[in-house]
Amino acid sequence: MKYFAFFAALLVFLTPVKAQIHQARGQFVINYKDALGTFDRKQVPASVKQKAQQEAMLKAVEAYFAEAGQAEAASFDSIRAKVLAEPGRYILDSVVLSEDDNTKDLKYSVVVRASLNVANLRNAMQSSSAIGKAAESEKSAMSFVFVSREMASMKSFDDRVYKRADASVQVTANASQSGKSTVKEKTSEGESIKKGQIETSGSRTDEVDVAVASKAGTTSTAIVETGGSITRKASETSWRILPSANLNQVFVSAFSQAGYDVIEGAMVETDKFKIAAIEADYQSGNDLQPQTLRNIAAAMKQSEIPLVALGTLDVGLAEKDPQTGLQRVAVTVNAKLWDVTRPIPRTRAAVGPIVYAGVGPTEAEARANALKSAASNAAQELSTRLANLGVR
Repeated sequence: MKYFAFFAALLVFLTPVKAQIHQARGQFVINYKDALGTFDRKQVPASVKQKAQQEAMLKAVEAYFAEAGQAEAASFDSIRAKVLAEPGRYILDSVVLSEDDNTKDLKYSVVVRASLNVANLRNAMQSSSAIGKAAESEKSAMSFVFVSREMASMKSFDDRVYKRADASVQVTANASQSGKSTVKEKTSEGESIKKGQIETSGSRTDEVDVAVASKAGTTSTAIVETGGSITRKASETSWRILPSANLNQVFVSAFSQAGYDVIEGAMVETDKFKIAAIEADYQSGNDLQPQTLRNIAAAMKQSEIPLVALGTLDVGLAEKDPQTGLQRVAVTVNAKLWDVTRPIPRTRAAVGPIVYAGVGPTEAEARANALKSAASNAAQELSTRLANLGVR
């Protein structure tokens, strides 16, 4: 158990150091038809092979910046010539993973894995930026307020269901009657003379046949229409504010390395602008109130600070990392950088939401590592975007 704890602590300690060296792959394909002489063998010349491998290493550097984000990729163009001129300063070593010499098409392809010196690459970008070339007196002042928070409670609501049924009945009645009457009459008369006597007889028969038929019926049809609606209400989330004193050092370091004159937000507080007001807004939601934003802008203008960075770092729940078995915590970053030099402040750069993770033997250490990584990367991304805009 002691060995495991020692290994975990060593892993956490070495993480920031290893972050300055990054492994990246690069691939390059070159056609060497024009490099062959009339009597040369159809195979890639050594000089062409060396050039292809150098280009593959450059592709590895480019791939690293592409993975880092759009702002980083744009900054790479400013140092491409430096990397080509001094590859050993920025690429510590490289290994050829695969190569293929297609003698039919006279094409040579190579894939390399390069170990990049990230610190030197970033220093090169910094020196090539507008603020890196500016004199000390020309560098802009910058302040920042970042709030670290974790979810305290979430209130969810059941769906509100409304049902309605409309019914209608249709009744149809039919009646018919028919009658038939038949009258038959039969009469007979007779006369006889016997011995001087006359006898007369007669009979009459009447037959009356009456037939009456009637028919009646009723048909009813019921029609029922049903419908309704479901109303859903969004969950209400409240946040718990975490101490950010240690993170302030990370932001100060990152923005200072980018070349800005950094002033912590607490040093700019006025009667109206309070850090506590920003924390209160972020404790109940994801946006700052309009009055809070106006107070921030007024305080920065009063202190002659043209740039201010604002944002949140939302801490997720701890879970077990499947690769190391350590505790793992994720932090989601949302940040923006304001320019208050104009009458109406405007956003010059925005970052997020981006998720960063940290590991450690305990939940507290994993949370601290995740917050440090998130703060460092957020500040670096904002600085890079400002450099691309030429802000100094």
